Amino acid sequence: PAGRILLVGEGNFSFAAAFCDAAAAARLVATCYEAEEEVCGRALAARNIRRLRERGAEVLFSVDCTKLKNYFLPSDREFSCIYFNFPHCGRKAGVVKNRELLAQFFSSCAEVLAEKGEVRVALCNGQGGTPADQPRREWHNSWQIVAVAAGAGFILSNIHPFNAESIHGYKCTGYRSQDKSFHIERALNHVFTQSTPLLPLKPMVCHMELGSRRVSFQVPQMLVDKINRGFLELNSEHPVRTVKEKLTAVLSQTFPIQSIDCPLPLLRQGHISGVCHSDVFWIIPSLEQNTSTEQEQNASTEQMANGLANAVLFSHIDFCGDADENVCVKVQEGTLFSEQYFLRPSLLFYVQTLIERDTFMPRTLGVLCGPVFRKCPISPHSLPVFHEVVFVGAIDKGMESDFIQMLVDSIRNGIYLLHQTVSGCRLNITLQEATSFETTELNKFATSESQVVKIQHSICVEMEASSSCEKGCCVGIVGTACGGAKCSGLVVVFASLNLDLLAMLVCGIADWRMLWTSDERFLGQFLGGKLRLFKSFSLYPPSYVHDISFWVPEREGFNELAFHTIARQVSRETIVSIQLIDSFQHSETARKSLCYRLTYQSCDRALSCKEVSEMQLLFRKKIQRCLHVTLR
Repeated sequence: PAGRILLVGEGNFSFAAAFCDAAAAARLVATCYEAEEEVCGRALAARNIRRLRERGAEVLFSVDCTKLKNYFLPSDREFSCIYFNFPHCGRKAGVVKNRELLAQFFSSCAEVLAEKGEVRVALCNGQGGTPADQPRREWHNSWQIVAVAAGAGFILSNIHPFNAESIHGYKCTGYRSQDKSFHIERALNHVFTQSTPLLPLKPMVCHMELGSRRVSFQVPQMLVDKINRGFLELNSEHPVRTVKEKLTAVLSQTFPIQSIDCPLPLLRQGHISGVCHSDVFWIIPSLEQNTSTEQEQNASTEQMANGLANAVLFSHIDFCGDADENVCVKVQEGTLFSEQYFLRPSLLFYVQTLIERDTFMPRTLGVLCGPVFRKCPISPHSLPVFHEVVFVGAIDKGMESDFIQMLVDSIRNGIYLLHQTVSGCRLNITLQEATSFETTELNKFATSESQVVKIQHSICVEMEASSSCEKGCCVGIVGTACGGAKCSGLVVVFASLNLDLLAMLVCGIADWRMLWTSDERFLGQFLGGKLRLFKSFSLYPPSYVHDISFWVPEREGFNELAFHTIARQVSRETIVSIQLIDSFQHSETARKSLCYRLTYQSCDRALSCKEVSEMQLLFRKKIQRCLHVTLR
């Protein structure tokens, strides 16, 4: 690695000497815990120290690796790489003491490591506790190195064998604090990097035109880091946009393409009959009013900066009991709408608007795309926000079956082509007959009869080898929609695809949350809009399991979707699984008790045990207040 290199915990300095031969010695700082007199009394160590100094390396003694900043001036605390080979507390120290040593070491590294630096820790086989150890120890009997490192903000980014034979002159020493060697067969080198911090979310206010009125609304907290990310913009290199562009190019070989560049409003108006209030993100917009004086303008600006608008403290409501603290508590007359609005759950309901435009041309394929928002249970492929692309065409009645078949064949060919350029494993794309339930579930978001659609097929993907998508993962739907007066005599055909799931499928991305990461190492793998297999920069992230049990309120019942939504919000999407593990009804009172198991895990950031414990405590308080459950 370039830059200054720090070696800690050296025994006989044989690793440092070998390293010095392979790298510029002037950049090397080799340290050990023992005093100079003790170390130089060993013949091999004394020879290696002389060799290091002759080559210009810096050698330090009595250095405590848990307090590294104490040994270097502030200007010298920018190491590009820190090595710690086979750390141990000495003698017969157990796993707990060695975990504590590593925890303090990683915390110390964070104070002297360069921004994109690495920490490399070599451990004997089995000590790390990762799946790379073969055989793998039981978790409680390992050093749990990934979880320990997470406490200091580090993630495991690479792991490879420690090949002592390839290090000329290296001799391990220090068995039970003696000048004796120990077994390092199948030892592993763990490479850690610093993760992006989990910053607190600040309230975000969106401004938009709603008809002839200028309005604003507060973005729901769990969507703050997902609004206005620009994945589909022209200069974006995000794989979601690349998949959309390449798929559209394939379809253009069969159909005339008409891109729809008109902005589609984030908000939809109207009461949705038969829809559980918690299925969508409900919004109450606030009218923006011009202030006449400078003092009033400053006050208005200050209010907006704090997520306020025209004396409306918050303008987002959730209808999950009190599932969100965003409740309107002070209203000036005329600042709120009487209508109900919600964030768009699909672009299909803009199809009628599209085909009624003067610029829409029948027998062409119109393309709509953008992010959509739905509340959904926590599962690997349930996405509360994703990018949808809708292909729309109007065809003569009686020709719709042939048109649908051509459209499906083109989409299938496009997905095959995208996948084959990236991955070698076989792909099977099938059409499944849509059920009446699927059509009903989608149409519950329609606010008028003209927006009702009929789903005919689901587009499903099966992978021969393991992949990011489960067997039979649905990535889209095909069907027909109402055409309106302009398309009299024509049938409107559509295909709706989940671009996020397609990007995951094509690039081998196992976790949908990775698409939304702010870590530059994700987009860095897709420079120039080139699709390739994604290589995770966070290996074997630690997971933490917490159980929670409670009595369900007798009158109100229990809204499980609201339970999942609160879990998403409180955990910042770090809960990857919620399982009902027990249900009990009291024989005398008939009260019902539920017990859920929550699994926390981050795909891109360091997540510590302490952070999870704090989230779980907050979650317990939140469901008590919002869902009115009684904790057990």
